[in-house]
Amino acid sequence: MIWRSTRHRLLKRLQLRESWIIFFIMGNVMINFPFLKIFNQPISILGFPLLFLYFTVGWAASIGVIYLFTQATESDQQTVEEQPPQ
Repeated sequence: MIWRSTRHRLLKRLQLRESWIIFFIMGNVMINFPFLKIFNQPISILGFPLLFLYFTVGWAASIGVIYLFTQATESDQQTVEEQPPQ
């Protein structure tokens, strides 16, 4: 019950159009030279190279963001379908 109300409030706060643009730009910036140079170090965490972890965590985060966007889109569509015609 708490999860649903929290999720509903979070999804209401997302401004989809602006959020899509912001996350698209952030994704492009994160796979360009400065960030790749920062994470391409001969350091390993738990035996995994730092660059590998950077890509893996970034990939998982992008999947989470896309999931939130699709949930917000579905809830907007359900809201529109539930409203009676005027």
